[in-house]
This record gives sequence, structure tokens and C-alpha cells, in this order.
Amino acid sequence: MEQQQATMTFKVSDKAAEEILKVAKENNIENPILRVRVVPGGCSGFQYAMGFDENIDDNDHVFEHQGVKVVIDSFSMPYVNGAELDYVVDFMGGGFTIRNPNATGSCGCGSSFSCG
Repeated sequence: MEQQQATMTFKVSDKAAEEILKVAKENNIENPILRVRVVPGGCSGFQYAMGFDENIDDNDHVFEHQGVKVVIDSFSMPYVNGAELDYVVDFMGGGFTIRNPNATGSCGCGSSFSCG
């Protein structure tokens, strides 16, 4: 019997895509590639790291929405599988957030999370 590989998903909201394109334009980046990573750290065990990249590696998972490419490396992908990148504005200002169904806990300041 042949084993099927699990489908990996990562969503980008319309608002997040608009904001990524806005920031890219302000920084003269023509074809934005946003790299989303999970790195060890923070008081809950893991943190998200995001930034523009110029390359897509062979082991990257690539997701595209409204002209924005989001790449996630193979280490980070299991931690953010099924998550959504959004941009929210509240009374404190605006910022990117990741709604992650895999996170089992987070720290009080909301900058790190735990899985498992």
C-alpha cells in the first residue's frame, strides 16, 4: 500500500497580502517573497520570524495569494500547517498576526507559542 503525504496548507488573508505588497512597494521590492519561519525562543518555546527573501530553496513550501509568495522552510512547516497570516488593526495600531491551530499555548505578551 502506498503512503500518501499529508497536504500542507498556509493561508494569507486579503488584508495581509495588501499590506505585504504595500511594504514591498515602499522598499522597492518588485516580486515580494515573504519568508515565514518558526525559530526556537521566547518564553513559550517558539517564535515566528518574517522577512523578505530573494530566494526560494528546494525544500521550501510555497503559497501564493494576490501576487504575494510566502515561503516556509521544511522545519517550520509542521508548526504552521493550517495557519493563516493576517494583518489586524486595533486601538494599539496594526500588525501581522498568525492564527495557528497547532499552537497549544502562548506567553502573556503573545510573542511566542508552544506546540504539542
